[in-house]
Amino acid sequence: MHPIFDSYPNKMIHRLKVLLLLICLAAVARPSTTGSSPRIKFPGSKCYGYRIQLRDKRGCGFSLDKPRQFLSNKAIERRRRLGIELDSTDLPVSHQYIRQITSDAMRVIGTSKWNNTVIINCCDTSIIYRIRRLPCVKAATRVWTSPDSINARMKRSRKNRDGFNSWDSVYNAAYGQAEAQIEALGGILLHQQGYRGEGMTIAVLDGGFAEVDRKQVFKNVDIKGVKDFVYPPSLNFYNETDHGTKVLSAMAVNAPNVYIGTAPKASYWLLRCEDQQSEQPIEEDYWAMAAEFADSVGVDVINSSLGYYEYDNHYGDHPLWHLDGHTALISHTASMLAQKGIILVNSAGNNGMGPWKKITFPADAHDILTVGAVTAENHNAPFSGVGNTADGRIKPDVVALGSPTVLVSSRGTVIEDMGTSFSTPLVCGLVACLWQALPTLTPQQIIELVHLSGDNHSHPDNIFGYGIPDFSQALLMGRKGITLTSTEGGAR
Repeated sequence: MHPIFDSYPNKMIHRLKVLLLLICLAAVARPSTTGSSPRIKFPGSKCYGYRIQLRDKRGCGFSLDKPRQFLSNKAIERRRRLGIELDSTDLPVSHQYIRQITSDAMRVIGTSKWNNTVIINCCDTSIIYRIRRLPCVKAATRVWTSPDSINARMKRSRKNRDGFNSWDSVYNAAYGQAEAQIEALGGILLHQQGYRGEGMTIAVLDGGFAEVDRKQVFKNVDIKGVKDFVYPPSLNFYNETDHGTKVLSAMAVNAPNVYIGTAPKASYWLLRCEDQQSEQPIEEDYWAMAAEFADSVGVDVINSSLGYYEYDNHYGDHPLWHLDGHTALISHTASMLAQKGIILVNSAGNNGMGPWKKITFPADAHDILTVGAVTAENHNAPFSGVGNTADGRIKPDVVALGSPTVLVSSRGTVIEDMGTSFSTPLVCGLVACLWQALPTLTPQQIIELVHLSGDNHSHPDNIFGYGIPDFSQALLMGRKGITLTSTEGGAR
């Protein structure tokens, strides 16, 4: 996608993805073995992905009074603690309806229970006419078209450095080179009070986590698990882009005098839902499936440095008026997260200097924290996407250092990189720490405290939002029961 790799305007095709489409009416050709860069060939006829919208959940095979069949104990406990009732959106998609839809000429590649959708892959589009006539089907929309071929090169070409450079250490600075960016958010004071993310679980939704499995700096990170939602899944989860590696580092690394992240004691799920090979509407479905999975395993906070608005060949592009938090599938899904007891922290996107200029989807969602970027002098980063939403809500919500942000790369060294992708995890990790300190508050109340702690909270606008938050002040206000009268005002 365009906004995810905030310092890279175009996607980098740098690894092997063997695309196996096991379709009855067409066979995938073997990749060429000649030449230095073989290509994966697709069948002569195109293959397609469709989003099938179902009418209801009759025949799903599950019951709301037995939630342990489809939710983890942690997810159930989170709902109980926050007083959240289960509803029909929590039930899985109907198995009965899936059986009616499927045939030998297709495969199901995913479902979304919150949107009540099924994603299928097929090469014979005539089957869609049959599916659309089924009483259980509300709509069928094409969301993916197979490319003609993709690069078939697979190589770990990154320098396999195991340890920091000698010059990465900062004498007499416990947080190392990350100290200034955390101190600017009141994060060090929050940590000093004992809140470093213990007991909190953060899901990182991204395009890849290169070298996280091999670098010593990540060995002490509590990674609960990984999951790939892209079709087809990667042959090597840790051999994709390092964008997610850098995002993770901003929260999870704990290397005193070199680099300490914003939530070094939290647990993490690494979820890949961005396909670097193409940019198509199906990536909104991947994102939705990842968010629902995060809920099902009991995640508390989600960091998403992803955003969409424009797709390959302009099929499925979003116009500006879609920025209402509900029209785009990805934003509709994101707007449900707080109702499930999860806080989403999402990047604003980097289109401030382009013709789009605005935040991207799902940064327009309701009841989330959308994060823009500022410079070290607290000036707005010109690339940072601006608000407001189409329905007049303040966006971005807050801003943090993103021009540049200090990070740890997949090479195992401390670097600087630019983008709202990297200001976002600075805020996300401290949100987890704040919620650790105030566990009885709802997602909406935590978001409200972050707004109120911003240095622009008295006159929020469409560039800085509520400003740079101070999480130590947010904690103080939370303990005193201070709240905003409204967080939904318009820009000046």
